[in-house]
Amino acid sequence: MNDSTCATKIEDRCLEDYVIGSVSEFGSIAVDEAQIIDFARRFDPQVFHTDPEAAKKSIYGGLIASGWHTASMMMRLIVEHYLPGARSLGSPGIDELRWIRPVRPGDELSVRVTVLEANRSRSKPDRGVVRSFVEVLNQNHEVVLAVKAVNLMLCREAK
Repeated sequence: MNDSTCATKIEDRCLEDYVIGSVSEFGSIAVDEAQIIDFARRFDPQVFHTDPEAAKKSIYGGLIASGWHTASMMMRLIVEHYLPGARSLGSPGIDELRWIRPVRPGDELSVRVTVLEANRSRSKPDRGVVRSFVEVLNQNHEVVLAVKAVNLMLCREAK
């Protein structure tokens, strides 16, 4: 359901466009050392995120991005390529989040989303819930982050 495989333009997508079992791959975002350090200094100041020399002595053997930074980059790609702007009503939360592999300076990240459920609300028929399995991949197509996400979407027509 990326821009090349979904017939509906991103800004026009509704709950009905999220088909159970569909897989979308999209995006590309470069990870650099300065961004890793800046994010970590502000939000996750552990030495393996903030100090390249100290990080060499850590269990990671070098500087790695904060998992929260990785999740933020994932969200950027999802907003740009997958969620339909005004028709997306946000998220009540996530069901599961795993940081599987470290993200390092020089990595190039992309996203793969599999739609697990897309159900219209019984109590509010103008909207519904999309549950997805989201994977962030590095340039070697290795999964670095996996999350079960929940999003609220407007329907094309209320029933």
